[in-house]
Amino acid sequence: MAKELKDVFPMLQSREEVLKNIHSDEHLKKIFFDWKPEEQKEFLDICTGAHGVKMLYDGVFKEVMNPEYAPQRLNDFLSHVLGEKVRVMKVLPNDSTRLTDESSLLVMDIVVEFKGGAIGNIEVQKVGYLFPGERSACYSADLLLRQYRRLRDEKKKKFSYRDIRTVYTIVLFEHSPKEFQACPNVYRHCFEQKSDTGLELNMPQKFIYISLDIFRKKHQNENGNTKNKLEAWLTFFCRDEPEIILNLIEKYPEFKPLYEDVYELCRNVEGVMQLFSKELLEMDRNTVRLMIDEMQEKIDGMHEELDGVQDELEKKAQELDEMQEKLEEKSVALKEKVAILGEKDQKLKEKDKELESVKQQNETFARRIVELEKKLLEK
Repeated sequence: MAKELKDVFPMLQSREEVLKNIHSDEHLKKIFFDWKPEEQKEFLDICTGAHGVKMLYDGVFKEVMNPEYAPQRLNDFLSHVLGEKVRVMKVLPNDSTRLTDESSLLVMDIVVEFKGGAIGNIEVQKVGYLFPGERSACYSADLLLRQYRRLRDEKKKKFSYRDIRTVYTIVLFEHSPKEFQACPNVYRHCFEQKSDTGLELNMPQKFIYISLDIFRKKHQNENGNTKNKLEAWLTFFCRDEPEIILNLIEKYPEFKPLYEDVYELCRNVEGVMQLFSKELLEMDRNTVRLMIDEMQEKIDGMHEELDGVQDELEKKAQELDEMQEKLEEKSVALKEKVAILGEKDQKLKEKDKELESVKQQNETFARRIVELEKKLLEK
């Protein structure tokens, strides 16, 4: 087996040739030296084959997987994703209502119609969006409605709901959302609607998600072992190490023409520099967007926490109000008891005065009796 990419792809230029092209043009020279040293090295490694090209660069991916002039590639990839042979018949107009800020995070976003009438929305996301399930459901519903309206307008009175075909939503994540990180060993997830009773109905919406970052880790842990054609495609998309590329084209020679297209593209130094500059810019935007999403998620979490604290405070306040009410009731009862005790104390004082008066009278009577006894004794 060849040891270097240049052994298989002789169109690759040497480092000296690439630098000569750059230094011969002041505009290219300025672009090159505006990059950081590590970015300059990455660019030169890509152009010379010292390192593979990242196939998920927007311009590269669209060059290799364009369904208009290389439909067999997309057909083969989607056949292995769906687990059944499919053929793209035409590319449908995309949805103009998508949010404009989403476009920078998408490598590819196309809607195709398969032979048989099924529709597929294929997306490659650089950074997975928040709420991936809700988002996919909305776009799937929109595609289903578009299909319904188109068929109804075409067939008019002959239209029947049995004419509705499956709508596939296929999403590849370069960096998958946190929900998918909960399954660190699973890179492909399929969703469809099913009954909890076993009743079977034809529900035409199906969703397939592939986490390329999780596949990459799994592939690395398995020493780059590619077990099937789907894994070969995913390896092509997310592994750019020269030894992995050489192993892939040795086991699956049909990928060699795809790499040749890319390396022919690399011969145009100016074009690749523009593409690389755009990717660096998009990477910065993606990083900012990811930070914003993460910050928003933290803010939402803080709002939920504050709502919980507010609920707890309101509950405590209610409990304090109830305690205050009970204390006021006890205070009123205590005042009533104090008042009663005061009345009783007053009566006791009056009784004491009466007793004192009786005592004084008794003492007076006693002295009188003593005097009378003395007189009797004298007589």
